[in-house]
Amino acid sequence: MLILGITGGSGSGKTTVVRNIMDRLSRSEVTIISQDSYYKDNAHLTLEERQLINFDHPDSIEFDLLLQHIQTLKKGQGVDEPTYDYKTSTRQKETIRIEPRHVVIVEGILLFTDARIRDICTIKVFVDAEPDDRLIRIIERDVLERGRTVEDVLNRYEVVKAMHNQFIEPTKRYADLIIPQGGMNHVAIDVLSSMIQQKLRLESERILA
Repeated sequence: MLILGITGGSGSGKTTVVRNIMDRLSRSEVTIISQDSYYKDNAHLTLEERQLINFDHPDSIEFDLLLQHIQTLKKGQGVDEPTYDYKTSTRQKETIRIEPRHVVIVEGILLFTDARIRDICTIKVFVDAEPDDRLIRIIERDVLERGRTVEDVLNRYEVVKAMHNQFIEPTKRYADLIIPQGGMNHVAIDVLSSMIQQKLRLESERILA
């Protein structure tokens, strides 16, 4: 099994990169796990307390569960990925069944802040983008998908920026491949797709040998 870790700042274009990789591979060979599904459940907190949570800090992620699920997939067993409601900042009762595939893509902004996650990834990718471009994407995403106002997004951007500089940007040094310009860099995505296909062929030859 090939485990592809994809990280980068919020709004850097990770989702676009993942989608482009999926378009280049057989869907039967690939499954995706999102770090965002593993935000800690905050149902025990009041709504006011939940609104103060820093979701750009590594402490907001339940990395133990994420690692456990990746390890379970490596053993050839399926897992039940949690679902998270950003509007209430709570984990939902519903889960998504994830089955093992030849390629498991794990993506999220804080992925490489955990050494165990870095070590289990076969290929580590950092998706890079200019801060202004990321801010525009963050505004669009948070307003459309997470029910926030533009004012809310801008008010918390200083925290997002500080967390990016402290936790996310430094993990670039762990990457095997850096993709500048996010999902628009088709040359880099082609290179990454070729790397994946080559590793799959080598693994297949090893099994048949």
